[in-house]
Amino acid sequence: MDILLFRRLFGLSLYGLHRYVIVYLFLKNRNKPGLPLGSFTELPRITVQLPIFNELYVVERLLKSVAALEYPRDLLQVQVLDDSTDETTEIAAKRVTELKAAGLDIELIHRTDRAGFKAGALEAGLSTCTGEFILILDADFVPAPDMLRKTIHYFTDPKIGMIQTRWGHLNRTYSLLTRVQAMFLDGHLLLEQTARSRSGRFFNFNGTAGLWRRTCIEEAGGWQHDTLTEDLDLSYRAQLKGWRFIFLPNLVTPAELPVDMNGFKSQQHRWTKGSIQTCMKLLPKVWKADLPMLIKFEATAHLTSNYAYLLLFFLCILMHPSTSDGGNHPWQMWLIDIPIYLSASLPAAIFYICAQRELYPKSWGKESSSCRWCWRSGSVWPSIMLAP
Repeated sequence: MDILLFRRLFGLSLYGLHRYVIVYLFLKNRNKPGLPLGSFTELPRITVQLPIFNELYVVERLLKSVAALEYPRDLLQVQVLDDSTDETTEIAAKRVTELKAAGLDIELIHRTDRAGFKAGALEAGLSTCTGEFILILDADFVPAPDMLRKTIHYFTDPKIGMIQTRWGHLNRTYSLLTRVQAMFLDGHLLLEQTARSRSGRFFNFNGTAGLWRRTCIEEAGGWQHDTLTEDLDLSYRAQLKGWRFIFLPNLVTPAELPVDMNGFKSQQHRWTKGSIQTCMKLLPKVWKADLPMLIKFEATAHLTSNYAYLLLFFLCILMHPSTSDGGNHPWQMWLIDIPIYLSASLPAAIFYICAQRELYPKSWGKESSSCRWCWRSGSVWPSIMLAP
């Protein structure tokens, strides 16, 4: 029994040590300049794709914010990719008609079969897409008016295939649930994305609030819907083709977090299952690729991170028999307990404290105090959560 328990603890320790690596890479690379190589003398055409499904409460806000984007109207196309089955379609259609009359190049593409879900909607939009670059926004996001002006010039580097902005949280303080979600996402969106992007590791498009070069999407094989995380899937396929991605931690695109537990669980289920599907699909290709060994190891830790849930499940089953058999020795604390704590549990706390201190240097204690319940209850392993 002790051998089985040790194996699970060793596996969890490896994921914990990986957190230390991410924090190190972030601290090492956070001050690297992130400026574009140059500026376009003639701005390129951009298509804004808005995949929506039953979003009647936020669709008008989304269209209003997109209409306010500061970019030449003759170089901007908007596609509302609507798979809705409720009043959202009617609301969107009315607003699209108004914006079209105001001079915005906008179209509503409504599907009834929902084949491929979001990936299928994005794939359908490409058939009538006229932009060289594509901005993707989910329904609950509110882009800043200057978002395109601050991002488009990074594509002057012909090797750049995608630019990801950092998510903000409009309803961060709504409840304890939203505060905890914001803390978890801040760790991923600031530390992990910055560390991976600026150290040359694989990192992923988060599914929204980012711009793609259309040729990058096409060369990588387009949007595929054999996984639930089409964004992670396409990101790895594109980077395996040699495309480079950029993460802009200082450019924030705010959105709303799920406010109820059912919405949160549904989101986490989708991200967890999709990342495991992507792992099974692409990890063998990563190891066959001509890449440095450190890059392969980090990609493995990234794609397999949700397997830590399985290790934790078995750990919970094995923990009671191990602690009740009376076989503990005096040296166990120094040789096993303390090293396991330093490698498996402590990294989660350090990881999120580092993210909160970086984002909120004057008030990070207040931001994290509402989440102390998580640590007191021992729920430190949501640190494995992978954002899309």
